Amino acid sequence: MAGPAAARRRGPGCGSLLLLLPALLESWAACQAPPVPAAEIPPDGGELGVERRFVPESCPRAVRPGDFVRYHYLGAFPDGTRFDSSYDRGSTFNVFVGKGQLIAGMDQALVGMCVNERRFVKIPPKLAYGSEGVAGVIPPNAVLHFDVLLVDLWNSEDEVQVQTYFRPEKCPRTVQVSDFVRYHYNGTFLDGTLFDSSHNRMRTYDTYVGIGWLIPGMDQGLLGMCVGEKRIITIPPFLAYGEDGDGKEIPGQASLVFDVVLLDLHNPKDGIAIENQLVPESCERRSQTGDFLRYHYNGTLLDGTLFDSSYLRNHTYDTYVGKGYVIAGMDEGLLGVCTGEKRRIIIPPHLGYGEEGRGKIPGSAVLVFDIHVVDFHNPSDSVSITVHYKPSNCTELSKKGDYLKYHYNASLLDGTLLDSTHSLGRTYNIVLGSGQVVLGMDMGLQDMCVGERRTVVIPPHLGYGEDGVEGEVPGSAVLVFDVELLELVSGLPEGYMFVWNGEVSPNLFEEIDQNHDGEVLLEEFSEYIQTQVDTGKGKLAPGFDFEKIVKNMFTNQDRDGNGKVTAEEFKLKDQEAKEEHDEL
Repeated sequence: MAGPAAARRRGPGCGSLLLLLPALLESWAACQAPPVPAAEIPPDGGELGVERRFVPESCPRAVRPGDFVRYHYLGAFPDGTRFDSSYDRGSTFNVFVGKGQLIAGMDQALVGMCVNERRFVKIPPKLAYGSEGVAGVIPPNAVLHFDVLLVDLWNSEDEVQVQTYFRPEKCPRTVQVSDFVRYHYNGTFLDGTLFDSSHNRMRTYDTYVGIGWLIPGMDQGLLGMCVGEKRIITIPPFLAYGEDGDGKEIPGQASLVFDVVLLDLHNPKDGIAIENQLVPESCERRSQTGDFLRYHYNGTLLDGTLFDSSYLRNHTYDTYVGKGYVIAGMDEGLLGVCTGEKRRIIIPPHLGYGEEGRGKIPGSAVLVFDIHVVDFHNPSDSVSITVHYKPSNCTELSKKGDYLKYHYNASLLDGTLLDSTHSLGRTYNIVLGSGQVVLGMDMGLQDMCVGERRTVVIPPHLGYGEDGVEGEVPGSAVLVFDVELLELVSGLPEGYMFVWNGEVSPNLFEEIDQNHDGEVLLEEFSEYIQTQVDTGKGKLAPGFDFEKIVKNMFTNQDRDGNGKVTAEEFKLKDQEAKEEHDEL
């Protein structure tokens, strides 16, 4: 299949195909047997007899004078004695019909035969070797019987024949000269004998078309095909392997029949092709080089064979774009997309996995990716805030340390709902800036009024990062929070867990040390602080557990760690020049 066709066959010489039996030629003295005198024809010689013992159901073409044929035969005398057989030589007899290269009876008997037809031919001497016969082989005036099976048939004026028996409804592109194709085929002779099959090798035949990498007939027969098309290409020998054959399976002067299905098609000059399938009406931003994308895809070959799918793994494919993390064609095809967009990216092999292929992807394969962009962001992105409603009487803005109560709906960029306080029937309560929520949410809730509604978009590096939250938030996901602030309790200055609402007693330690033993235990300390909060004389940082705050304050005063605070250890915040503790 790979080599160019052999040169056309030379015209027959007088010593090559003049007679029916090539084995007899060595004993034949002249190029043409002398005419047989009519008087020498025995009275029982009879006329030419032809019996059609098998005729195939399909006979698209029959032998005509001037055709070239290949056939097998058994030659015998009327008593059954065999004198010659092509089967014994292991090769067909190849000859032009009606050009005097055969004995007259065979020239006549072959006309009208179909490939695979079997005829029994009775040839009288006058149409065979006459009164002279062939010394040592054919006696004079011999009647000859031939059992003939026609194997091949063609004419020097034949061209490549193409019969398409399946063509896809959609055919955006057909094979042109210099295209590279991948196809499967079964190669047979005209009689249906299989000589080669890419299916049996379980590998496509991959080649350029129209530049001499194929026999001329195949170069012609593949032109105009669509991917998915099935056609039968019949090639005469002078456009195939000629009179010499291929030296292996294909004999000389053989017509070839290829049953072909085209699987792939591209040109080395091709770039990627993009078919937009769905573009959202709202597209505030398109992907650029350096962005990080999460997308789903189905990956197929041009014939529709699926080789990979993120949907089957139930996980998006996450990657940087334009930085060489994916094949070149995908790097290019993912630029300029919107979140929620669906597009088809068709990638030629030199921008995909090349001649070698990879895994389930064969070499030199065109790849088709149907993608759905779930979200994308850039590592330099910060939190994005969109205010939908802000009360006119907004006098106090949220700040670090404030205790907030709010409702939210949390979703991914594609609209997939992750969580909602509305469905839980309760607010979400945090101390802003204390690390109780992801950093992006701490940022997104700053400077907010009670009653305000806003959308906070958080990139993954300010959200749940590459790992996400198993079973809840995908890795590297951009998060969208629709937030409504319901309540705000102003926090304490940074570094304080408790502040006085009035003047501090000059005898503070003595007031806490109720039993006046010079030592304050945790129970005494906790009871005193609780009293100050209850009477309004002091304020704890809102949103924190009372016991934890008090224990932390006590621990800061218990400098030697013995579980007791003495007057020497006890200090107020403003009395400490260098130490920083959350305390009184």
